[in-house]
Amino acid sequence: MVGLRTAPRHAATAVSAARIQHFAAMVRDANPSYWDEEFARRQWGGLLAPTGLLMGWLIPPPWSPNGQPPVAAIALRVPLPGTTFVNAANDAEFCCPIVEGDRLNVVEEVVSVSAQKRTRLGVGHFVETCDEFRRDDGTLVALNRNTLFRFSPGEQA
Repeated sequence: MVGLRTAPRHAATAVSAARIQHFAAMVRDANPSYWDEEFARRQWGGLLAPTGLLMGWLIPPPWSPNGQPPVAAIALRVPLPGTTFVNAANDAEFCCPIVEGDRLNVVEEVVSVSAQKRTRLGVGHFVETCDEFRRDDGTLVALNRNTLFRFSPGEQA
């Protein structure tokens, strides 16, 4: 699956002030870019989405009225042994601001899969992906490289 890219997956909703401010409240961040609409409009073109919410905008809801099950991230669809996973690394690059009203989509790509590794957690494989986040107008807003370790806890090599 290395090199495999998904079709664009579109967020169910637009970036919203409610989610921006809820996240900022949870982490107690008083940055006016999240709270002051006038300031944010002058500075960014609208309320700014916190960088920590990047992947959250595209997480599919666990249920939808059309009966379609949510699509798992591509890293979890790589056919490997292992009963669980942990996030090993994450590196995000923001190309332009994400603001209230933006409609986002993501294309995921499998970049690499390691040979079997033994760690203190267990035996498994590291799966690296690169996700391209775009506005629905095609503008690239962020790149996110993520590495998951898929493993069986306590299993010996």
